[in-house]
Amino acid sequence: MQMLKVSSGSDPSATAGAIANGIREHGIAEIQVIGPRAVNQAVKAIAIARGYVAASGVDLYCVPSFTSIRVADDQEKTAIHFSVRTRHGLHRAMEPHDGEPGF
Repeated sequence: MQMLKVSSGSDPSATAGAIANGIREHGIAEIQVIGPRAVNQAVKAIAIARGYVAASGVDLYCVPSFTSIRVADDQEKTAIHFSVRTRHGLHRAMEPHDGEPGF
């Protein structure tokens, strides 16, 4: 699983697709942002991703936290880390209902 790095110029719909794919493949998606505009784009993407997977019976939530990262010139910055997870477990949500396929 890779860390999604969201910037102020990131497309929320494309980022939402990456989040949904991370959830489908790994059951979790990790996002890292620096700055208020990047946080805005990430939160929009998480909201959109919830809609993408809701049709399959998956409910997402996120856990924000702070982390320190090293950037160019070996500077240390504080980033926000969003861990996006499924509320009831992915396998239960992906079970077929009435002959319908899961994801």
